[in-house]
Amino acid sequence: MRSRSVVSRIDEDFLSQLREDLASRRIAHGIACLRSRASLLDSLDPQQPNAARFLGYLAQWVDIGFASPAELKGILARFEVSQRSKLSLRDYLYLRMAEGMAAMAEESADTAIGHFDFVAGLGEELNDGQSLAIICFWKGRCLRKKGEYDEALTYTLRGRDLALALGNAGMAAVMRVLESWLLFQKGKSREAASILREAQAVLQETDDYVTLGNIHSSYGRMARREGRYERAIEHFERAIEEYKKRDPQHANLARSLANMALAKRGVALQLRRKIDKDAERRRKTRADGEPKSSPGRHDRQRLDQLREEALAHLDDANAIYLHHPNHHGVGTAHLNSGYIHLDNDDFDRAEIKATTAYRLGEEKRDYILMGRARVLQCMIENARVDEEIGESTDPGSHARRALESVQEAIELAKHTQNHRLLASAYLWQGLTHCNAFFDDREAGRESYDLAMTWNRSSQPDNMWEDLQVLKSKVLHRGSIDSTLKAWCQGAIGEKTFQQITEEFAEFIIPRVWEREGRKISRVAARLSISPKKVRRILTRAGRRKPDKH
Repeated sequence: MRSRSVVSRIDEDFLSQLREDLASRRIAHGIACLRSRASLLDSLDPQQPNAARFLGYLAQWVDIGFASPAELKGILARFEVSQRSKLSLRDYLYLRMAEGMAAMAEESADTAIGHFDFVAGLGEELNDGQSLAIICFWKGRCLRKKGEYDEALTYTLRGRDLALALGNAGMAAVMRVLESWLLFQKGKSREAASILREAQAVLQETDDYVTLGNIHSSYGRMARREGRYERAIEHFERAIEEYKKRDPQHANLARSLANMALAKRGVALQLRRKIDKDAERRRKTRADGEPKSSPGRHDRQRLDQLREEALAHLDDANAIYLHHPNHHGVGTAHLNSGYIHLDNDDFDRAEIKATTAYRLGEEKRDYILMGRARVLQCMIENARVDEEIGESTDPGSHARRALESVQEAIELAKHTQNHRLLASAYLWQGLTHCNAFFDDREAGRESYDLAMTWNRSSQPDNMWEDLQVLKSKVLHRGSIDSTLKAWCQGAIGEKTFQQITEEFAEFIIPRVWEREGRKISRVAARLSISPKKVRRILTRAGRRKPDKH
């Protein structure tokens, strides 16, 4: 421990340099500047001039990667109540800004937002547009973590506009990465990708490796969501390269490793479907008396390799989280591991992972993590129903647990604006209603309608595949006939006219498409609607693969 007897002076030139380096994204230079005054972290005295202001700036650099949130919190503890009362209002606002960042780092989003709102409410007294822009950005990040995407976007755009008004294009580009992801969550894929490219162009010549890594991570998550798993893996690898330029054990490395594991799981699922189709084809070949084909040993070896690599990535992620604790990150790693164990029919391990993820989410009131964990538990229980695992005297115990888990997931998802989570929960509620125990296709159809209502993407990912499975279970001929009959009698349930119109379009357009030789242009002309709508309806009806853009 360095001695605190020598107090370093906090001069205006030093503070101005920190501000300018942050605004221009000269990260290495700013960190070097801070290291040249490293004794401040040990010797900072709340009573010395500019101490609180320096702490506000330090919080901004801690967010980038200089020092740890724990060190920041230790310095904050020196500002005791008796000393805080002697601070000027402006200095007190910088102190609250630092406290907000410390709370954000501890995943206490509501506490952090309280600090940020207090500072923003007295923004004129702070008289620091750059710090106010960062506060808006930080609040946007907290709201995103809570799943409140609309308000998160509002504050992110406010921070971006403040940064641009100050001429800080680099800082605005950092905020645009969050803007892009929020737009992607709202189904605006093209706009989101365009914003990422613009942000990347601004930051490409800087040494802001963390944000450049975040950009590639966003590209990767978008590609993974669209079912382009190989491309997603390439982006996650590039993100990891960027993060390592700043710190070989940077916290964001763990997130990219967890995402890469999920992408490799996607490749593994595609490969497993291919193996299953090949096996079915071989069975038919043998039944026809023709020579049997090779058993696809290479594919099975590749499948095992992908699963092993994915689990290794998750182990590496957890090792990083030991140094950078993060409940949401650790919980996500457990969830992704649970998916892989479920794919491998290891239901007990999968259940342990899901339970652990739920507990971690519960500690931080992380509704998104808790909801995802309950959906995974539903998936596990449905798999047990299908495999008839267990010797319970109540054969429906797994089915009932599946339904209870997914119904809780729905309620948790409603606390957020994460439409994909809500769509996934309704999807698995539908699959649960249609399992071998309940076999309730009408209830399954209602869940399918709700899943389609909340699913803002028709991308060929795992959810799209599962939606087609549910659709095949609930949209048999008898279901269509009974639905049309109910409509004729005025029985429409809770559906709006728009929902009924869309549902009818799913009935009629695929049939017209078949009659018109599967020509979209003919259907569009015949029904006087746009080709784009024909494609959308055919995709929703599972009659054509969605575009991979």
